[in-house]
Amino acid sequence: MPDIHAPAADAAASTLDKIWFTRCPVPTATGLAYKLGWLGEEFAGDQINLETLQETGQHQLRRHHYDHALTSLIREGGNMLALGARAQGAPTRLIGLTWIDEWQSILVRPDSGITEAKHLKGKRLALPSYNENPIPDHVRGTSIARGMSLHGYKGALSFAGLTFDDVEFVEVASGRGNGRGDLAGGDDRVGALGGLWALDALVSGKVDAIYVKGASAVDAARQHGVVVGIDLDRLPERRFRVNNGTPRPITVNSHLLENHFDLVVRFLAQTLRAADWAAGNLDGVKDILQAETRGSRDAVTAAYGPDFHRNLHPDLSEERLSLFDQQKKFLWVHGFLDHDFDLRAWADPRPLEAARKLLDSRA
Repeated sequence: MPDIHAPAADAAASTLDKIWFTRCPVPTATGLAYKLGWLGEEFAGDQINLETLQETGQHQLRRHHYDHALTSLIREGGNMLALGARAQGAPTRLIGLTWIDEWQSILVRPDSGITEAKHLKGKRLALPSYNENPIPDHVRGTSIARGMSLHGYKGALSFAGLTFDDVEFVEVASGRGNGRGDLAGGDDRVGALGGLWALDALVSGKVDAIYVKGASAVDAARQHGVVVGIDLDRLPERRFRVNNGTPRPITVNSHLLENHFDLVVRFLAQTLRAADWAAGNLDGVKDILQAETRGSRDAVTAAYGPDFHRNLHPDLSEERLSLFDQQKKFLWVHGFLDHDFDLRAWADPRPLEAARKLLDSRA
């Protein structure tokens, strides 16, 4: 078996009794590994409990999906929160990136005449307000619906050679006003981040188009009688689809990485194992994702395409790092990050490299 300890690994790793992890309601190898029972099995012999922020009854801990302050936390989730926490000085490291196209679309009314990105010129686009939050530093970074919509529109407009100056933004409620730190996975949060907050504004004629993403949005669009005007997933280059979930980062608290490097490697090995399994088990993946995404089986297929299950493996390739840097710059320029920082210096490829070697050695 290969040596999976970092040079500075701490012998105190054996004293850790709990690993926390958190993920968003989208296809992730981490979520699959958990639902398959593999993550729990990996650490059972060490008497280390694996707990998720989604399922914990300790409501006060759920805010750590946002601030990453738990020292034993591994997070696979939307990048706005990961980038926002890092920009606020959170001691985290980036250890992987995934890319899953997740039905990013611009929805319109059937009679709108909007069928191409160029048709957005002069139209009214829904832009959710900043959310309310009792922690002032979290208002911008956690205003995810606003950030997602803004970047989604930018991708479509850029493809058509247009800019924000060519459209009119209409502010709508974000659906995120309670400030309680509810997690991804709650029904109202899925609705807010999927763009469902603006469906009423679209149906009533207050706006001409809204940005949405994800399996739950597929079902909601059908129920409300609206249609896809622009399918962002069909745009020819990934740079037009960079957003909160594309790329999606895996981050870890630096304390866990520095003092329990081997445990992080073993966690990632099970994530890679789940990604390998998913590539040949589409039906099984769909069964799990109905619960993970809060969408129907048909919506999962419509949202993520026929081949998404073959592309769940994380990496830190130059392409994904460059696309992630594009997202970071967009968020910083548009006021969603408190400070800029060196993204590549944040990335640490060692755990993922060691995890693949470990998994190969177990084959």
